[in-house]
Amino acid sequence: MLNCEKAPVTKRGTHERIYDEAVRQTLIVLWEAADRICSKRLKAALPLLIMAMERHGHLSLEGGVRHRVLSVSTATIDRLLQPMRREALPGRRRRGAISSALRKKIPIRTFADWKDVQPGFIEIDFVEHCGGVAAGTFVHSLVLTDVASGWTECVALPAREQTLVIEGFSFMRATLPSRVRGFNSDNDSAFINDTVVDYCQAHGLQNERRPREASIC
Repeated sequence: MLNCEKAPVTKRGTHERIYDEAVRQTLIVLWEAADRICSKRLKAALPLLIMAMERHGHLSLEGGVRHRVLSVSTATIDRLLQPMRREALPGRRRRGAISSALRKKIPIRTFADWKDVQPGFIEIDFVEHCGGVAAGTFVHSLVLTDVASGWTECVALPAREQTLVIEGFSFMRATLPSRVRGFNSDNDSAFINDTVVDYCQAHGLQNERRPREASIC
């Protein structure tokens, strides 16, 4: 968990440096958690992302740092993240970088395996409302479908991010007509990660994934 207490303020000439190292480190953590999305989309997602990560114990911000992070401009986010982006290769996302050990923890279940399934086994996926152009800021719908009944719920999220997935999933669990028994996703890193695995284990949910070529839509 990142714990950003108030960092020492350094001076540049006679002016105090507003965005200190604590802000930069916080933005790096949030950017990585949000799958390295662009600064414009990260800016829009910051309030909900910070709240969700703090709730799940992945982040702890001192009040002054929180205020500066939330007030940071898109241009400043670009400037502060520029060194990290250069190291990560510009524009590259992390979705393929899921460890084989983590994949082995989550068994594969194909559509052919859904025979005489009980209510409560859920297919989960994202729908991107981007009009076919994956640039700029747009909403992602997190969609849950009960395999046995076809009952479907969805919730809008500002980014594909594992902590937000848990927030959205928890919210929709309460609206489903049957107890959730299992969780089946594609191989998106927003679903295949330690946060989601730990959540499923803590709530006694069967955690499975679909083959790479399979899709809910």
